[in-house]
Amino acid sequence: MNKKIVILSAVLGVATLGWAADTDKEKASDRLDNAAKVLHEVMAAPDHGIPSEVMDHAKCVAVVPHMVKGGFVVGAEGGKGVATCRTENGWSAPAFFTVAGGSWGLQIGVEGIDLVMIFQNEKGMNRLLESKFEVGGDASAAAGPIGRHASANTDWKMDAEILTYSRAKGAFAGLTLNGAAVKHDDDSMAAIYGQGVTERSVLTGKVPPPPEAHAFLAAVRGAKTEASAAH
Repeated sequence: MNKKIVILSAVLGVATLGWAADTDKEKASDRLDNAAKVLHEVMAAPDHGIPSEVMDHAKCVAVVPHMVKGGFVVGAEGGKGVATCRTENGWSAPAFFTVAGGSWGLQIGVEGIDLVMIFQNEKGMNRLLESKFEVGGDASAAAGPIGRHASANTDWKMDAEILTYSRAKGAFAGLTLNGAAVKHDDDSMAAIYGQGVTERSVLTGKVPPPPEAHAFLAAVRGAKTEASAAH
């Protein structure tokens, strides 16, 4: 009888692990789809999107759909995002990360926002390849410019490694974000790519994009086209 219980427990354990893996993969896939939707909508916003010059200059693009936060000029409760970086062969497969903590500006009393981070240079890109970094501490950050064009003022190119943006209740604006910890999301990485695949290998183009990433990468590639059409 005890042997039967052990065998049954083992079978149930394997089934539970399989179900958990499927759930993690579904959540990661949903995150990619939601990030694609956010980027489409942001770039298509007339006069209020990310300027095409900023997208042209980007080394990496990261999106956190519906980051939850609360309070009054607040600390973020947390969110999960996806990122892709430029390689010699185009945009890389997406890597998964989490964001937690930090002080926020401009979003008083909002329960959830969409966050977009534009990594502008090699130094900023290298931060994303690290296992963990702090926005505004390890990596300099600034609220990104919005509107038709950003070329008239080139300060945004020189002053920060990361440009940050947020969207809440339809309003899109540059975001002041400092102290937020960005770190790798190992569970989501394993769910999409399998065990042992690192964020560095993914973001440097050594891993082919999975089918689940098609919509997100298409949104990143089409960002300039949408911005030009909107403007």
